Amino acid sequence: MVFTLNLKELILSIMINIALIEDDIEIGDAIRDYLNSISEFRCVVNTDSVERFLNHLNDDNVPDVILMDIGLPGMSGIEGIKFIKEKYPDIDIIMLTIHYDSHHIFQSLCAGASGYLLKNLPFPEIKQSIEMLYAGGAPMSPQIARKVIHYFQPKKSKEIKSPLTSKEKEIVVGLVDGLSYKMIADRMYISVETVRSHIKNIYKKLHVHNKADVIRKSFHGEI
Repeated sequence: MVFTLNLKELILSIMINIALIEDDIEIGDAIRDYLNSISEFRCVVNTDSVERFLNHLNDDNVPDVILMDIGLPGMSGIEGIKFIKEKYPDIDIIMLTIHYDSHHIFQSLCAGASGYLLKNLPFPEIKQSIEMLYAGGAPMSPQIARKVIHYFQPKKSKEIKSPLTSKEKEIVVGLVDGLSYKMIADRMYISVETVRSHIKNIYKKLHVHNKADVIRKSFHGEI
């Protein structure tokens, strides 16, 4: 006798072990409690940093899926992907974050993330995203999917060229990442004074007066 299972039955027949890396305790606890209320899910880890997760991780408690924030204390979520995937390449990682700029999206996907969700997603849609991932899909919030599609579409020939140099664009990326002037200087192997000089030029070219305006323009794809 041959038995066949549809996708929903297949998912229901499997216990999906999930780890959650989220530094906002209230959000983390709420997501954990929701996941544990679903019969086919089990939240095996709920921690606030990549370092704590790595200390907890061993061959006996490897999760199937990780939901991970980007802005974490210590190691960032994007850096964490590389460490986790290097040791356990079969773990699927979904970024669950407030960041929706192209830089964070593509850094995450290139590092090995299997999905990218925004934190404003309703819990039932997080559940559906995990099920989609487990069925072989790549879950993304609608805003993120649009950015990915836009990235791969041919650019219009009349597209306005950025007034910034490659160095200045790299400094903007550092500002978006929340780095201090010193951290940007260390990343680019230049002095803090050189960073300040570049930022003055960036303000002048973009006709802005503060870092927040630069970041806003970056988020809106104006740079």
